[in-house]
Amino acid sequence: MVDLAEHAGKAKDRVLLFGCKNTDSCFYENFLDIDGLPPIGRLITPGQPFYSYYDVQTGEYTVKNFKIAESGYTDDIAILNSDSIGINKVNIRIRIPRNPIVGDKFSSRHGQKGILSILWPAEDMPFTENGIIPDIIFNPHGFPSRMTIGMMIENMASKVGAVNGKYFDCSPFKNENNSLVDYFGEKLSEVGYNYYGSERMYSGTNGEELEVNIFTGIVYYQRLRHMVSDKFQVRNTGPVDALTHQPIGGRNRGGGVRFGEMERDALISHGCSFLLQDRLLDCSDKSLAFVCEKCGDILATKLDPARSFNPLINFRPPSVSENKNSRQFVCLLCKSSAHIKPIFIPYVFRYLLVELASMNIQIKLNF
Repeated sequence: MVDLAEHAGKAKDRVLLFGCKNTDSCFYENFLDIDGLPPIGRLITPGQPFYSYYDVQTGEYTVKNFKIAESGYTDDIAILNSDSIGINKVNIRIRIPRNPIVGDKFSSRHGQKGILSILWPAEDMPFTENGIIPDIIFNPHGFPSRMTIGMMIENMASKVGAVNGKYFDCSPFKNENNSLVDYFGEKLSEVGYNYYGSERMYSGTNGEELEVNIFTGIVYYQRLRHMVSDKFQVRNTGPVDALTHQPIGGRNRGGGVRFGEMERDALISHGCSFLLQDRLLDCSDKSLAFVCEKCGDILATKLDPARSFNPLINFRPPSVSENKNSRQFVCLLCKSSAHIKPIFIPYVFRYLLVELASMNIQIKLNF
């Protein structure tokens, strides 16, 4: 949805309407129509002009580009708001053609959903005696859990309908004496098929006959909107939370994938200590802290202005003999820098210490 009121901002007297100049290159290259909107059916690639609007007061035209990472076609444009002057709010529907890939979700009309686990070439798929290659190989372990008996009946009924070229009514409980399975089983037997629709199949890789009969038929499958292309998430480095210094969440914000307590327990049970440290420390909120080994306090260590080189404080650079890390810090409790030691801790641990210190609870580390 494109609402020009959002582009206008807080200026209430500013009026923006969709439109495109006749002399604009976007109009001549058939990117946009004269109304500033893309033509129906046009292919839009990332970076191309998507829509254009102008300011009624100034007459200035602005062109906005297509920001989606995939190419798509303009499927439909619905006008949501307009006045006597022009259009200022529309809903543009983009159709993106996608081939099924591993991980996409499908479902029959009986709630028997499933995930595409592998894509086999047609020459490696099993085939029947008539040379028919199935489009989908369904795992029968999905029937006991979901109990989708209607899918089995649809399989048999569609097979009978395809062979005879007829439509059949599969409404349940219409006849108490003869069930649908028996009815369609007899119909399959009349045309030479197995009573329950099973067939012998042959391996597509070596051509040998499979040992068991396989229940084959026709089932209507629908493709669901849950696709890997919309859900995959990966990140190397990116934005972190300002409070905890841990990676933020959310795919649209460039966040990381959540590593929760169950994932942590799984690594602990397998003894993957280094992988656990990598996930929860090195790739999360690893920070350098200076702790006093004598009193065990982290919050009491402070950068000593007399020992550190800071052009805003002093102009004395540290000598070569001094340790540039620990010797620049001093413990406010011990009044000494002899026992300062640098360690790596999660930044959220420092946040916890500060929260406890605000309640007069002190945490000491033992070395």
